[in-house]
Amino acid sequence: MAKMGAEPVYVRTLYSNPQFSLKWRASTRIPPLSSKIRASQSMEDKDKVYKELGLFSLRQKIENVVLRAEMLAPAALELEEARHIKHEETMRQSNLWDDPAKSNEVLVKLADSSRVVDALKDVRYKAEEAKLITQLAETDAINYRLFKQAYSASLDVSKLMDKYEMSKLLGGKYDTEGACMIIKAGVSGVYPEIWAEQLLRMYLKWAEKQGLRGRVVEKCLSKNGGIKSATIEFESMYAYGYLSGERGVHSMIHCSDASVSDEAGMAVVDVIPLFLETVPDLKIDDEDLLISSPTSCDAVSIQHSPTGLRAESSGERSRFANKIKALNRLKAKLLIILRDQGISNSRSIKKDCIIDLWNQLTRRYIFSQHKLVQDVKTGIHLPDLNSVLDGNIEPLIAANINHRQASDNMV
Repeated sequence: MAKMGAEPVYVRTLYSNPQFSLKWRASTRIPPLSSKIRASQSMEDKDKVYKELGLFSLRQKIENVVLRAEMLAPAALELEEARHIKHEETMRQSNLWDDPAKSNEVLVKLADSSRVVDALKDVRYKAEEAKLITQLAETDAINYRLFKQAYSASLDVSKLMDKYEMSKLLGGKYDTEGACMIIKAGVSGVYPEIWAEQLLRMYLKWAEKQGLRGRVVEKCLSKNGGIKSATIEFESMYAYGYLSGERGVHSMIHCSDASVSDEAGMAVVDVIPLFLETVPDLKIDDEDLLISSPTSCDAVSIQHSPTGLRAESSGERSRFANKIKALNRLKAKLLIILRDQGISNSRSIKKDCIIDLWNQLTRRYIFSQHKLVQDVKTGIHLPDLNSVLDGNIEPLIAANINHRQASDNMV
């Protein structure tokens, strides 16, 4: 989340400084007469002009976002600042440093609360900015360019508020961690490999739009185009909480007619925590690990024989580094299963209860005349397939988080 560039008091001085306001407006390029109208007209006349210029809905959207921020941000900021102060007080406890694990946990919470406070201050600042620009646009003229600028600021406010509200729902174990996503193409021809590459682009575009650090650390290209597999690491907090609902089969479907569906490609997506600080200490007996490595490269594959789970790494520069990364990924997979089965020892895992991701359909992407996306777990349908493939998967992620929250509350 973006840091606040200036304190909100700076925005308030803009209201109280008419000289600055006049200079600021004077430096603004005046648009053509066709795109402005005098503010002295009645509200009824102005609404008519707004509609003619296509600004009526734009103004409503700005006002709704500003109102939402004014209602939610102050209380949220007060709550998070109090939480931050509490963490600071905990840090000052004299005996805290006698327990390195505890002190590290408090440091992580302190850094997290500091980021949240900065983000909420940014919400307040950008909301006031959007409000100020809207007022400037109406002072002397209804200025289309300024309205667009205010709308852009309101979009930033909306995104920041959405992220904050969503993060409050991510209270599950490991939700605050980064994420390692593995995409694998199905084995039935060329289409799955092309489809797997399209999914890879979708998630990278999503990460870019969200300002998350997502990098492809491994990619196995197909001879026929596309990819056989790829691994993305998202080194940002809450990435696992956001993306864990993406696990399972993503199916590309071509509808040949109204009643028959033709499944053109399948790919499976797995998501495991990428621990940003330290990997939890999970004891695994060496005798339970089967380690293999092709003689032609430094890639390493490790299988946990009691469960059959496997993890690989090929993106590091040495076999030893790949072995460490593969082991950490295997531990992450085991930790998720331990959490889901409510146990603490890997030897107690019930192998029959481990979900095979290839048998878990998560989403259908339908490439017919009526292009749409069907999310199986939540039941929601999105009509704009191209937008989803362009990385706009936030509605799907939000629906999965809400679905998981509802399921947890029923337990």
